[in-house]
This record gives sequence, C-alpha cells and structure tokens, in this order.
Amino acid sequence: MSNDSTPDTLQTLDVGGTTYHFHSLEKAADALGNIDRLPKTLKILLENQLRFADDESVAREDMQALVDWQQQGHSDREIGYRPARVLMQDFTGVPGVVDLASMRAAVKSLGEDPARINPLSPVDLVIDHSVMVDKFGNPSAFKDNVAIEMDRNRERYEFLRWGQDAFDNFRVVPPGTGICHQVNLEYLGKTVWTKEQDGRTLAYPDTLVGTDSHTTMINGLGILGWGVGGIEAEAAMLGQPVSMLIPEVVGFKLTGKLREGITATDLVLTVTEMLRKKGVVGKFVEFYGDGLKDLPVADRATIANMAPEYGATCGFFPVDDETLTYLRLTGREDDQIALVEAYSKAQGLWREPADEPIFSDTLALDMTEVEASLAGPKRPQDRVALQDMKSTFAKLLNENGEKLPETDKGRLFSEGGQTAVGVEESYEHHDSQEVEFKGEAFKLNPGAVVIAAITSCTNTSNPSVMMAAGLLARKAREKGLTTKPWVKTSLAPGSKVVTDYLEAGGVNDDLDALGFNLVGYGCTTCIGNSGPLPEPIEQGIEDGDLTVASVLSGNRNFEGRIHPLIKTNWLASPPLVVAYALAGNVQLDLTRDPLGTDSHDNPVYLKDIWPSQAEIAEAVEKVNTEMFRKEYAEVFDGDETWKLLDVPESQVYQWSKDSTYIQHPPFFEGMGREPEAIEDVKGAHILALLGDSVTTDHISPAGAIKPDSPAGRYLQERGIKPVDFNSYGSRRGNHEVMMRGTFANVRIKNEMLDGVIGGETRHVPSGEQMAIYDAAMKYQEEGTPLVVIAGKEYGTGSSRDWAAKGTRLLGVRAVLAESYERIHRSNLIGMGVVPLQFPEGESRTSLGLTGEEQVSIEGLSELTPGGTVKVTIASDKGEKKLETLCRIDTANELEYYRHGGILHYVLRRMIGSA
Repeated sequence: MSNDSTPDTLQTLDVGGTTYHFHSLEKAADALGNIDRLPKTLKILLENQLRFADDESVAREDMQALVDWQQQGHSDREIGYRPARVLMQDFTGVPGVVDLASMRAAVKSLGEDPARINPLSPVDLVIDHSVMVDKFGNPSAFKDNVAIEMDRNRERYEFLRWGQDAFDNFRVVPPGTGICHQVNLEYLGKTVWTKEQDGRTLAYPDTLVGTDSHTTMINGLGILGWGVGGIEAEAAMLGQPVSMLIPEVVGFKLTGKLREGITATDLVLTVTEMLRKKGVVGKFVEFYGDGLKDLPVADRATIANMAPEYGATCGFFPVDDETLTYLRLTGREDDQIALVEAYSKAQGLWREPADEPIFSDTLALDMTEVEASLAGPKRPQDRVALQDMKSTFAKLLNENGEKLPETDKGRLFSEGGQTAVGVEESYEHHDSQEVEFKGEAFKLNPGAVVIAAITSCTNTSNPSVMMAAGLLARKAREKGLTTKPWVKTSLAPGSKVVTDYLEAGGVNDDLDALGFNLVGYGCTTCIGNSGPLPEPIEQGIEDGDLTVASVLSGNRNFEGRIHPLIKTNWLASPPLVVAYALAGNVQLDLTRDPLGTDSHDNPVYLKDIWPSQAEIAEAVEKVNTEMFRKEYAEVFDGDETWKLLDVPESQVYQWSKDSTYIQHPPFFEGMGREPEAIEDVKGAHILALLGDSVTTDHISPAGAIKPDSPAGRYLQERGIKPVDFNSYGSRRGNHEVMMRGTFANVRIKNEMLDGVIGGETRHVPSGEQMAIYDAAMKYQEEGTPLVVIAGKEYGTGSSRDWAAKGTRLLGVRAVLAESYERIHRSNLIGMGVVPLQFPEGESRTSLGLTGEEQVSIEGLSELTPGGTVKVTIASDKGEKKLETLCRIDTANELEYYRHGGILHYVLRRMIGSA
C-alpha cells in the first residue's frame, strides 16, 4: 500500500514470460537518497517498509531513517516489520496454535463463522523437539524412538494434527521427518516470495521470524530471519508488525579458502569465538568478501545457524551464484531460481565481487588460518584447537569453569528439551571406576567420552561433513577400530535426505558398524534429549564423581545441556565425533596420540583415517536433486501412526478437561464485539515488589516442575506422578500449569519479604506468606486488582510470551517500573497489561515502598501514547500522588491495549468490528 508521503516505487519485472510487480529500491533511492552502500540486510528492511507504508504502522520517516543510517551506522528509530512467514517448532509453537483455537471458539460464541480465523501470514510448524535417544546402537533404534515419542506426546500431537486439518495457511511437518531449520533450508525457503495481490503477482524478499533462536540458519540462503518470542510470532502470524529498533550491522569479511582437512565446523567455531569477543549482541552480522565466492550454502548455513551462540540477531549471507546452485540442487523449480536471480540483481541484493557496504563495525578472517577445533567445555565460544584438547582438559580437572549466564539458561528451557541446568559445576573427581557392561569389564576414567552424537541441523545439513564422518568410519573399520564400549553413539540428522545420500555414498553401513545407527530425525542430543546413559555407566560416573565428556556436532554445550551427569561437553565436526567415539577419551591429543591399534597391534592415528578433500568431494557428488524431491514430496504426510491419530473433524477444537497438556485459555471469556471502556484501577494490592534487572526468565515459567509448587500440586491432583511431570516448556499449551509457574523462579527476590528468595509474596490483608500464584488467586476471590512494582530494566533478556501471558492471568492490571526492556514492554501491552514508568527521580526506594500499600490508577480509558497517568499510592502513613509516564508508545499499541490485547484486536478486525 502507499500514500501521498510514500515514494511511488511499484515497478514490473519480466522473468521467463511472467510479469512480477515489486517495490523498487532504485526508485526509492531517487526520493530518499543513495543506498548503494546500505547493507543488504537493511535494504531488505527498507523494501518491507515500502511495501507496507500506511502512515500508521509505517511512515516515510521510518524509510528515511534506514537510508540515513549510512551516516553513522546507527539509528534510534523503531520500525514495524512484517515478515513474509512464520516458522515454529513443536515446543514453542503450541501456544500460538492454542491461541488460534481459542480465537475460533470466541468467534463462534459471538455468532460468527469460526472458519474466518486463520493465520494471515503462512505458518509452518515442524515437530522436531520431542524425540529422545532412548534406544541407540541397533537397527531398530529409529522405529523404537519414534514409537516412544508418539506415546509420550500423544495429547500435543493430536492437537497439532487437528490444527493441520482445521486451519488454512498453516502446515505441520509431522514427527520423524526432520529439524525445522534444515527443512526450512532444504525445502520451505524460497529466497524470493510471491503472492497474488490486486490482480498482480507481487515479488518480495523471503523473510521470516521463528519461535526458535536458530531460525537464523536460513540466513545462509540469502533469507533474512531470526528467532522471536511467542507474542511477536503470533503478531506476525496475524499480519501485525513486529516492533524492532533499526539495528547496527557488523560486517564480517571472509577471504581465502579452508585448508585440506579443515571443516565448516572448524570455521564456525572460529567465527563464533571472534564475534563473541567483538560483541555483537542485538546486532545484525552480514558476511561479505571474496571468500564467499567458493563458500557453499551448506557451509554458510552452518555459520548462520550459530548466530545465537555468537550473540547476533542474524548472520546473513547475500544472494549469489552459490545460492542458485543450492536452490537447484535441492529441487527448487527453474522458474523460482530465475526469479531469485533477476529480482536480487534488480534490487541491489545480489553479491558483487567488489561490494564494500557501510557497516557499523567490521572484522575479518582469512580462512586459510582456520585450524581443526572443538569448543567447550560449557560455552560455544570457547574454542580449543584439536592439538590443545589434552592439555585443556588436564587444566579443567584443577579448576572451575565460568558459569552460564541466567539469560542463556532461561532461553534453553524456553526452547524445549530436557536441559538439566544446575548440575554440580566443580570438575573435581575421585578415582577411575571399574565397570562391567554387556559382558565386558573396563575402567571408566576421567575424560571418558560417554556420549558421541552426530546431531543438530548445524552440521547434519552439510553433506561435506556428513560424508566425511562416513568415510572416516569406513577407514576406521578397514583398520579394525571399534567404538569404545562406554560410548553412547547416535546419528540424528535434520532430514531424511541425509540418510539417502549416506546410503548412496556407501557409508551408512560403516556408521552403523561403529554404533552410529539412525535414532531419529530431530534435535535430540543438541537440546538435551540425549536420553539415559546405560545404568552401569551412570553408576560408575556417580560412584567416582567422574568428570566425563560428551562430543557432539551441535551448537550448544552449556553445563547440564546434554546430560545431568556430564560436566564437560564439546562441540565438534561429525568426523571428529566419530574419532572421539573410537578414542573413548578427550584426554588425548588426536594429532599425536593413536586412536587405537589395528589387527596387527600397530597404532592407528587420526591422520591415517581422515578422508582427503578429494575423497569427500567425490562422495558429495552422490548427493542429487532427486533425493530432495523424493523426500520432500511427502513432507507433510507423516507415517501411519500420525495419520491414524484420533482427531475430530471440526472447525472448533474440542477441549478436554482431562488434558494436562492442552487447555482452553480464558483470554477471550466474556469478550464482546466491541471493546468495553477500560476501568480505572482502584485499591490494587502489590503482588510483588521487585528490584533492578528482573529478567523475563525470572518472570516466565521455565525448567523442571517441583512437586511442592502450585504447578506440581495441580498435576498431582490430576493423577500425574512427579516422574511424569515433564517440564514447563512441554506443558506450555496448558495455561493452568503456566500461570502457576509465573514469578515462581527460585532466584527471584520479592522485596516484600525479608531474606526470602523464590516465588513467594505476602497476602497483605491476612499477612500470610504464600506462593505468588496462591496469593493472586486469593486476591481474585476477594475481587482485588493487582499491580507489580519494579526497578530499572524490567523484563530484560529474551522475549518470553508467558512472562506477559502469565502476568495477565494472575490478575495484574499494571506494572510500574523505573524503565523497561523494549520487547517485554510491548508484550505486556499485547496482553492488555499497561506499563507505567516512575517519573524522573522517583522509585520504589525513594518512596520507601514496602508492598503493604494500595495503588489506584486514573484515566486508563483516556490514555495517549507517551502521555502521563495519575497514580495514587496509599498507606497508613498517607497518600503519594505521581504523574507516571504511560509507556504505551505508539497509536498501534494503544489500539491493542484498548481492545484488551493484540489477539482481541485482531479477532475483532477479522469479524469486522474493529
């Protein structure tokens, strides 16, 4: 859309006999200023602004700010961004589908057709976060693990299966198919998107947001995308803008080529180390330089995947000939590939050899300097050269490592898996242990590799490192080497294509022979779904308090991430994973020490079985387009178990009161066709009095559910034993569980209580100390509204949808803080909670607040963006009147709040009453 203040940029592009319309960046530059050296990521944002210009959510000033960014490489401007589509995984995606189902129920209660409620932007949900490595090392492991997964997750899967049939614009990739980011790279991504609009075919950049932080992997295909919280994803799904600051963009110049024997994994661990040292949190990273000329998309995707590990919002690679080569290999249609080339060149999005964009900052790497590496023992940025592993581990046994930041722990919990954060962090150990397993007696020593996992889309999307692992396995078998008996081995690729090309390359049997049998197509070990170790191995580790190791081809290795008994976790390339399974211990220098001996007792070294680049290239030639077309032809179908799930054929979901995973949230209870006037808050009690830097991880439910917690009691009352609780993340489709876990973090400090750490508060009328949830329910029974009062930087950390949803369901009408993290402030508004800010110089401490006070808020039906709001804080000592700042900053946000939240606003628009 356009208006009088927006440049007229609509142009046509003829490709293969088809005429496409597009918003020309060249025409925009005529009106806004030269953009030749604007980073390509910002050009994509600029096109997005041009396409959605309406003077409300997008104004000319937003576009101008993007152009003017070139002057300083920085901007304080906030813009509304609308991605082309949304990607979800099953843990973080379930609440979005629950909200869609709830909206349908609300529409039906209003007498309208529930079928009118569908995602407005295309949504793909890939079920990949639930399979665990329960069975391994045998030919039936995959089949057995899928059956166990289906049994454990039947309630959630039946719900998602219903959604697959019920909603338009919503597709589900069933379990046992692949990992969302690899499926996105190999099949879903288009690089240039099209849609029919006003009788025209409109072309525009393929962009997305995802409910998983590694959504960035798609940046390797020239597609701009990153991970967001649930509320932002739902906003995008429902056609609403996602608020974002125009980011700084750091340019990373790549030159040279990788040397013989060096892998893409070695490269990404080097890049991660460099960018963490540079400091790129909250920034875009854009790769450029002559080194891209021969860097395949599979290698680029490996680097882009780990953007969360180096801290960036994204790690973007521009479109070039390598992009087209990959699109062609993976079976994209010729017409689509031609459009990608023509559109990218017309828009200045094509990588040219001499490109030198203006960046906020830069750094460079000559890839000839990259060396064989691992990263660990508990942070992805702590790269260790292969030759230094032996000495590095020896040092670990005498010291403690750096702890994982709380924000990272919370993000791990939020995205799913069985992460056991909080394991003992000391590397002290006792003696080696004598262990007997499968009829074999051996010593379990410090440094023993007890898990060796080829896992994660980070590397299993890359045929070169996967074929290298297979070739190394073949050479190891020829030398008579075997996996050590204490190593739990697994192979969990991100798509079925991997199995096809490993078989075509003749290396599948070799991997199987070393125990790397297929265990599933899903995230598995990388997200902590490594499953139990064999009982004798676990017992040996515990008896000896041994510091043992896992080696995995994943992207994260925080303490407790892989298994609660494993204190050191090492990221490595797939061939190195196999090598360490053979070696059996990380207290070796694999550049000098033998992996084992051959049938003649001669030592066998890593160099003896490491495949050459020529051998790897020859094997990779076996990967062909038909493999991708065959596997993705039925990607949404699922197996017979999925097809036979008992799913009602109904437009409105039939909620089961007995389900402890999926429940009907009360967000729309009593909702009318028109929003009611917002009542002022009178005599509210303070639910929690919090300090500075309270994070969304403090607020949002995360991690294990304690038996004596409100959520634990709720589950036990419904016959669920503590051993079957699962995590908050797995039950995020049940608001009854999630609201009970809101503000329940064991580290939150409520200043209403002296010396108490954890999710407790005081019910002021009775003076009784109790869980915050219990107090909130008691206040609701008494008809008393609630507020939360906090210090500076309230809601910092990653976006958490339940940090805002849970706050709303506890009956909190307003939060009054000294300052806010931008996204959480927006999320509170999106759930109908008003964020207010203390006037300059005032705070909970300056006012001497104890939490015993009552709070009244006037004029909520007359708010203006950025206006003031009268707040009265009363106690037995008198009243204090404040002119607080309303942190509803935009007209769009005010509309959301006036309607009771973003979902209510969108619902009313869909039925034509807003």
